[in-house]
Amino acid sequence: MSASAVFILDVKGKPLISRNYKGDVAMSEIEHFMPLLMQREEEGALAPLLSHGRVHFLWIKHSNLYLVATTLKNANASLVYSFLYKTVEVFSEYFKELEEESIRDNFVIVYELLDELMDFGFPQTTDSKILQEYITQQGNKLETGKSRVPPTVTNAVSWRSEGIKYKKNEVFIDVIESVNLLVNANGSVLLSEIVGTIKLKVFLSGMPELRLGLNDRVLFELTGRGKNKSVELEDVKFHQCVRLSRFDNDRTISFIPPDGDFELMSYRLSTQVKPLIWIESVIEKFSHSRVEIMVKAKGQFKKQSVANGVEISVPVPSDADSPRFKTSVGSAKYVPEKNVVIWNIKSFPGGKEYLMRAHFGLPSVEKEEVEGRPPIGVKFEIPYFTVSGIQVRYMKIIEKSGYQALPWVRYITQSGDYQLRTS
Repeated sequence: MSASAVFILDVKGKPLISRNYKGDVAMSEIEHFMPLLMQREEEGALAPLLSHGRVHFLWIKHSNLYLVATTLKNANASLVYSFLYKTVEVFSEYFKELEEESIRDNFVIVYELLDELMDFGFPQTTDSKILQEYITQQGNKLETGKSRVPPTVTNAVSWRSEGIKYKKNEVFIDVIESVNLLVNANGSVLLSEIVGTIKLKVFLSGMPELRLGLNDRVLFELTGRGKNKSVELEDVKFHQCVRLSRFDNDRTISFIPPDGDFELMSYRLSTQVKPLIWIESVIEKFSHSRVEIMVKAKGQFKKQSVANGVEISVPVPSDADSPRFKTSVGSAKYVPEKNVVIWNIKSFPGGKEYLMRAHFGLPSVEKEEVEGRPPIGVKFEIPYFTVSGIQVRYMKIIEKSGYQALPWVRYITQSGDYQLRTS
């Protein structure tokens, strides 16, 4: 069971759009939402689900809008929130920017879309590419030419249209891994995980069947290949196009892909990751008048790889002034509104070490002792490299016309929530 009604409100809580799917919740109930939200906010007890009597409000905020779904039943909350975020995604595809003005300028299209997105409280067609086939930007022209619902809506493969043709058939595969890391002041790793996504950009004619092969540990064990150079994937989530029964049976990732860009799958690995960029910092205070911060950064990944766009955020005392910097590479700048020094290194090869020294005037050293020090944050991106060792072993493309297609694979490792505490 999903939502009874969906509302889009402006920042003051005035309804801009209201769509009642089931008729079991009075539309006037939305009047209680904003006072309830403000009351909970004042009490410090704001929650994504608010209740008034028998009516439950499930809401999200986007830009200067509130999207609210109401229900009387014990609805599947995760389904409702997925629907609300998908609605934001679809509207953003149509209007570029989803805000109050774009809603006011496109009332007709918004109502058309809400009618197609949900029926009697259940999500229906939520793929923007399919919706754009028969709901065009010109709302008043809907009756002419494209009033017929395309077969994709009732097709078993609702995410892909028939009759797609390309002169050159290609698939681009991006394997992107984000490293989340927290290191304490003693150098011990407190938290370490890899969050990965495999994204595809598909330019293929017809209705191709794709099979993706990874160095999946479970698959290797099933086929008697042992554990060498294999990766144990956890929390795997797939796009709706993947045949889950086939994956559960023999770990084959088989699917008919949507056209264009989409995220095929995501995964997580709770594994002990060696910090790819290691940071050490030393603070020296001089006679209550100045402070010197020395930061050493070392690339602990393989020498043939290079980290690009490295940004190291070093916290400094809130009353620091008169900054001076000296770096062995890159540039440093003081950002007083965030109380940090940002050290930018455009290109950071593996195995290299670099130094940055920062000098500040300091009216009151004692204040820093009370404040404590936030962790050092690091941002980076390392192309042609995955920290987990995941590999695309093959991509088979099968289409009845028998054309040849080229798969291209790119690997990227980047920082997620990457922090190192200092003493």
